[in-house]
Amino acid sequence: VWLSAHQSIGAPQPLKLFGTEEQKQRFLPRFAAGEVSAFALTEPGVGSDPARMETTATPTEDGKGYLLNGEKLWCTNGPDADVIVVMALTPPKMIKGKERKQITAFILETKRKGILGKKLVPGFEIAHRCEFMGIRALSNGLLRFTNVYVPRENMLWEEGKGLKLALVTLNTGRLTLPAACGGAAKQAFAYARRWAKERVQWGRPIGEHDAISGMLASMAARLYAMEAVTYYASNLADKGGADIRLEAAIAKLFASEEAWKITDEALQIIGGRGFETERSLKRRGEKGRPVERILRDLRINRIIEGSTEIMHLIIAREALDPHMKAAGAIAKHGSSVEDLIKSFFGAAGYYIGWYPTRFIAPPMPQVAELEPSLREHALYFEEASRELSRKFFYAMVLNGPKLEFRQRILFRFVDVGTWLFAMITTISRAHSDSQRGKKHVLELANTFCVEARRKIDEAYLSSSNNTDASDRKIAKSVLEGELDWLENDIILDE
Repeated sequence: VWLSAHQSIGAPQPLKLFGTEEQKQRFLPRFAAGEVSAFALTEPGVGSDPARMETTATPTEDGKGYLLNGEKLWCTNGPDADVIVVMALTPPKMIKGKERKQITAFILETKRKGILGKKLVPGFEIAHRCEFMGIRALSNGLLRFTNVYVPRENMLWEEGKGLKLALVTLNTGRLTLPAACGGAAKQAFAYARRWAKERVQWGRPIGEHDAISGMLASMAARLYAMEAVTYYASNLADKGGADIRLEAAIAKLFASEEAWKITDEALQIIGGRGFETERSLKRRGEKGRPVERILRDLRINRIIEGSTEIMHLIIAREALDPHMKAAGAIAKHGSSVEDLIKSFFGAAGYYIGWYPTRFIAPPMPQVAELEPSLREHALYFEEASRELSRKFFYAMVLNGPKLEFRQRILFRFVDVGTWLFAMITTISRAHSDSQRGKKHVLELANTFCVEARRKIDEAYLSSSNNTDASDRKIAKSVLEGELDWLENDIILDE
């Protein structure tokens, strides 16, 4: 996590992408020599909604720099970083007659040399070091800025480009999570496999019992799929020139969720020894298996770099974007009659060409080259992709502009798209691996694809058979305190 926060979303990545030549010459050699960096975006009142940012960067009277004021929370590496990329509000600008907030990125050098060694720059304070459920070796904290001076030459990219810089940086940074999740899930799987082979119950190893063997097969297949998704998205990033927002978001969502499930299943297989800490196991003379620690450490990955819910929204927004552009005013609240009529004819022209392709389209030429078991799943993928597109379109027509507030409808479509994406990357990888003679890859791919198809069926079933409307009523009652009686007989330390 130290390395990821420094290298993927810390200063080196945005410097490489957006820094001036002078900035690169000044900072990159310092990182190569061992200095650590951080990325400060989140605030106590701001998580995934940067529009609520309160940290400011006010230009000095001489115009040579800025004064930072505000707080940043959960800044990984922040308490020990030598350099931090800080996002802050600079003075707003008038754009097309409207005042627009300007978020700008700055490179803050947190320490300066003194007679007794390095000390923090004036006004910069490490207000609190945070402690967490997992990743306990983390350096993370609440940082406070009180008139902290940053020279103008430390502005990264341009004034007002900070949010775009952050989003681009986070795209690549998100790819570190699938890789890390895959590695952690592999470790948990390895412990479970060994235990399933060693532990004998009712005359044979527990891994030979049908309940456990089914779990092991599913875990192995999903591990294989996680790697396929991770390598595909990472390859796109390495090639460069491609917009990988969608692929990076799906890879992060899929891997963080599956790694958690696989590790939870590994702990379940190992049982009490999985729940017991490694230290305790060793003290009483058994092998140390840090599965409970892996589970604790993994949990954060469903939250950081965009929570599971935020990833669903990002992916849904990407999927909606072409339709929003085609529909224009139809997709917006409060549009005038004139704009609605104009947009209607524009949308009609777009969908006349688009809609028929949701039923019939040329098959992918690569399908014919696949092994029979993979070919069946690839053909399913083609038809299911068109079906998803149609169903998504129908949901837009039925819900209109309200669809953006029906998040669970969108989430189900995103889940279908995620499973389809994982399917096709797994099929592609299995075909390549089988050509190279790797064993059992076709069985792994088949197991994963069958499971993915079952998940897709479940998502569609819940689209038509759900309690969404009544759930909203219950949630409103909860928020208004009408169900406080459910909390009787407990003691809260508030």
